[in-house]
Amino acid sequence: MSSAPLPEIGEFVDFLSKERNDSPHTVKAYARDIADFAAFCTRYYGGGWTFAGVDRLAIRGWLGALQQRGMAKRSAARALSALRTFYRFLSVTRGVDVNPAKAARTPKVERTLPQHLDRVEIGQLFTEAERRAKAGGFTEARDLAMLELFYSTGIRLAELAGLNEQDVDLISDQVKVRGKGKKERLVPVGSHAGHALRRYYRQRDALARTGTRVGRAVFVGRRGQRLSARGVQLAIKRLLGTLARGRDLHVHSLRHSFATHLLDAGADLRAVQELLGHASLSTTQVYTHTSVERLKKVYHQAHPRA
Repeated sequence: MSSAPLPEIGEFVDFLSKERNDSPHTVKAYARDIADFAAFCTRYYGGGWTFAGVDRLAIRGWLGALQQRGMAKRSAARALSALRTFYRFLSVTRGVDVNPAKAARTPKVERTLPQHLDRVEIGQLFTEAERRAKAGGFTEARDLAMLELFYSTGIRLAELAGLNEQDVDLISDQVKVRGKGKKERLVPVGSHAGHALRRYYRQRDALARTGTRVGRAVFVGRRGQRLSARGVQLAIKRLLGTLARGRDLHVHSLRHSFATHLLDAGADLRAVQELLGHASLSTTQVYTHTSVERLKKVYHQAHPRA
């Protein structure tokens, strides 16, 4: 890879993480996509090149190379989106007045319905998590509190991992969430989640009394340090693994379940959009499709002339 493009990529990564406040997963994926594009350009142009000098044919060639490598259409679409964002960044910071990625056709992606838990599975999941919390100690109480908060608020993995003590108000039952682009929103906390958090706080206070230095993070490990997003993910996956189809479920499935169950119960779409922190209503509308598909299934099973 040519050494010339690397400073721009480093600055772009800093911008994504510090200015846009994107999740670590998004930052890593975008950085990987742009680095891959830079490596392709070095091979394609065979020598010295600049981002300002890239043409549409190079973009097309890169997308073709991604396809030949067997990259899924969804991943290729994300890579192209990363490149467009990168060129917008170059326009502002480096005065690059071309965006060859803008005219490139986005790979058509089939819109899949979000994976969510049905109400029976939710019941089974929380019964098991509560059983473990009663029988266990600090870790089990913490994991139940995280599970309850995910389902009660619909917050993202990075948002939960980044919570600090002052963000959670159990007197007015609400939590302040820092979402994408450093946007803040207030989300109500349900009674079950509030109860689980209070139980966990008692365990955390007991940990602090043993001499362990506990930081300002809401969710911490046994040594008192902030639990990483990966640590949260592993803890929730352990609980999801107790369900029959646990392997197919992820932390994000709880966010999908939160939205789907609210809409199933007649919640206003714009209210759900605000709770989820979606910038666009169209992003939230995918959950209405989930509800409609469920209704269709019930209809075809129950209606005598379906």
